[in-house]
Amino acid sequence: MKTKLIIFLLGMCAAGVGAKEVYRFDFTGGKPRKGYVAVTAATLYNDTTGYGYDLQGAPQQGSNAPFFFSVRVPDGNYRVTVRLGSPASAGETTVRGESRRLFVERQATAAGSFSEHTFIVNKRTTRISNTERVRIKPRERKKLNWDDKLTLEFNGPAPRVAEVRIEPAKKVTTVFLCGNSTVVDQDNEPWGSWGQMIPRFFSEKVAIANYAESGESANTFLAARRFDKALTQMKAGDWVFVEFGHNDEKQKGKGKGPWTSYYQSLKTYIEQARAKGAHIVFVTPTQRRSFGDDGKIQDTHGEYPAAMRTLAAEEGVPVVELNEMTRTLYETLGAEGSKRAFVHYPANTYPGQTQALEDNTHFNPYGAYQIAKCVLQGMKDLKLGIAREIKDFTGYDPSHPDDPDAFVWDLSPFTEIEKPDGN
Repeated sequence: MKTKLIIFLLGMCAAGVGAKEVYRFDFTGGKPRKGYVAVTAATLYNDTTGYGYDLQGAPQQGSNAPFFFSVRVPDGNYRVTVRLGSPASAGETTVRGESRRLFVERQATAAGSFSEHTFIVNKRTTRISNTERVRIKPRERKKLNWDDKLTLEFNGPAPRVAEVRIEPAKKVTTVFLCGNSTVVDQDNEPWGSWGQMIPRFFSEKVAIANYAESGESANTFLAARRFDKALTQMKAGDWVFVEFGHNDEKQKGKGKGPWTSYYQSLKTYIEQARAKGAHIVFVTPTQRRSFGDDGKIQDTHGEYPAAMRTLAAEEGVPVVELNEMTRTLYETLGAEGSKRAFVHYPANTYPGQTQALEDNTHFNPYGAYQIAKCVLQGMKDLKLGIAREIKDFTGYDPSHPDDPDAFVWDLSPFTEIEKPDGN
């Protein structure tokens, strides 16, 4: 592996690309500019070069199918600049990264015109030290979030990319997300979570590092050493957002409960984040789609939100009231209409789906997008410093959600019928 890495770095240097500093790729098919590597249909990812078309191979000439491009890089934050468009044809392109993190929504370009966009991608592996690693679940082993590559997804009605530049982003603020399946970067359709939508709304001064995972509780997240990994990347001035509760409330036995294990685990996040000089924010757990006969949401989280609020008051931690905002959102959409925000689909909507999907905890992309907007509004309401870096966002009122029929989401080519861990 060491020999292959050396070959890769030497190859990048020979192409005029600074090893470990900046990677430049030209997709136009013509003679690349000085310092750029020409990308052709034969440029497929392999361990020797360490870059190339990935997952589905190179796109066919004239194809409008989505495609992926990966570059092997060390852990860290990377400034990615994409020059969208084509000299020969019109395009309409969506850009996502790693496990379906949204960065650029549909950008239209006429033939011969281009649109440039810059954003920050956080990349990580499970390695904590020479002897320690994050204990990920078997189903996570193929997640793009945990591999040694930075992967970009080019999607949309007619994805067109002319150039890609990738370079380390050393002077950015990192926002670490700790949570469960309502927060995690969901890899496959039709699942979505708010943590993978909010990168699209932040400037190039901010990296969103989503460490959340399905099925995790405040204490199991710590036990799996997920937060230990985050701490190795954390610096003074960074932010930590913590949302747990859905899975904690199912734990039984001595010492388990909202005022014991949950409360103490949340306190651990406070102490360890502050020891790094980071700002910590609590996010009360999202409501489930649990309507009563009166058309109102029935609470399912017991005293867990209250325990979070109490500790936050004692420790001076800001709280994004997602619990209350999602109550308003779902009640506004109504008992039937709120299904449009969750994974509710009749049989045969997706490949291999022989039975109806009826999940009242996990969101589809529309629901995830709405809840991301709730979180963004919560940041603004609290006047958090990080809210100054929010872009393309005029505010959000969960009692006036976006029209589901007007929401546009370009489907990734991968689907998963198995529901995420947790409920």
